[in-house]
Amino acid sequence: MDYSNDKVKRLLKSELVKRGVTNSDLVYLLGQEGIIETHSSITSKISRGTFSASFFLQCLSVIGCTKIELEDFKSNLSLVAEPNSKYKIKHNE
Repeated sequence: MDYSNDKVKRLLKSELVKRGVTNSDLVYLLGQEGIIETHSSITSKISRGTFSASFFLQCLSVIGCTKIELEDFKSNLSLVAEPNSKYKIKHNE
């Protein structure tokens, strides 16, 4: 599997867009968790796609993304993120 910087960058960007979170919002949300970043540092990291796994997970956490699914792929992008809807659990009776 090839998880290039570009694919991981697109996954993070898609999660931000899906939730309506701007880079400025991300600066604020990270700051609330004690992670100090500037708008320009976040913009730069995301546009380059060169960020640590810690930064990636911190971003997903503060925007409320609790699950991502990475599928084996052959297409350009097959990283699938969680849906916005709540999961319905069926109980066996």
